[in-house]
Amino acid sequence: QVQLVESGGGLVQPGGSLRLSCAASGSIFSIYAMGWYRQAPGKQRELVASISTTGGSTTYADSVKGRFTISRDNAKKTMSLQMNSLRPEDSAIYYCNAGTVRLGVIRDYWGQGTQVTVSS
Repeated sequence: QVQLVESGGGLVQPGGSLRLSCAASGSIFSIYAMGWYRQAPGKQRELVASISTTGGSTTYADSVKGRFTISRDNAKKTMSLQMNSLRPEDSAIYYCNAGTVRLGVIRDYWGQGTQVTVSS
């Protein structure tokens, strides 16, 4: 079992920055990858960024590449998403996700989500 809690969301003006954090607890030794997803009203949930357990491999959606940076601190059991040059279209609920594998069984875990609103 893995528990995930997001924090850091809020209201920011266009061009501003926010840093989201995700704290993990439970059987975190089984996590092989983590990522951030977002969902805006009327749209499907989409992958924003992901990172491997070692932090050596990352992926980004084309819409955020060059503006967002994902990182992971295994010692502190946290994952972060630094968001710069924010745009109104970045407004969404952002969710922390963790993928685990144990005895050949793959499972996904999700946080409760944190609201990000980019508006003037």
